[in-house]
Amino acid sequence: MSFLGRVAARSLRLGAARLRILPTQRVSEVSLNDPTEREAQKLLESGTQKLEVGDMEGAMADYRQSIQVHKNASAYYNLGICQYQERAIKSWKEALTIAPDSPDAHTNLASAYIMSKPPQGELALYHLKYVSGANFRTAAELSPDDGEIQFNLATVLEACEQLEEAIHAYKKAKENGIDRADQNVRNCMAKLMAARVDIERQERELKENQK
Repeated sequence: MSFLGRVAARSLRLGAARLRILPTQRVSEVSLNDPTEREAQKLLESGTQKLEVGDMEGAMADYRQSIQVHKNASAYYNLGICQYQERAIKSWKEALTIAPDSPDAHTNLASAYIMSKPPQGELALYHLKYVSGANFRTAAELSPDDGEIQFNLATVLEACEQLEEAIHAYKKAKENGIDRADQNVRNCMAKLMAARVDIERQERELKENQK
């Protein structure tokens, strides 16, 4: 599971739990002697490959065709995940047209985008740090005393490699009662230090090559 996937699974309190995609039919569903089941399996695998690269429409088409060729629970299950995510995103976007300052809707959208295939970290970050009129605002600023929202913002910032901002947000989360943020602060600081060391190494190598 990718880092962004782990973020979705452990951190976003309002988002749905991470849903597992089934790449193959269950053993009890498959008969290698039945050509229709083999074809259904190929379509199921094709749909999952498309979902992995973010082709939601293509994935749903393959899952539906897999079901038409030979009904199988795995294709129905994966189709349900696609429909759930697609409809959830649409509904939360509609909520924002009515209540654009809703921290809950922005946080849920961030969760959905992180769980999408492939994960869309920048869109997730946009919904935790967004522009409203002429003023730059964030979901965390709308709920400054909500430690979970601060933690959610921090995890997305970390996933997008914005480590200094992530450290600040994790510290805010800790101040607002999220004790587990302590470990995340340490992890981010270690990453930041490693990144700086790597930059210094690259600069030294560049100077050596220029001699």
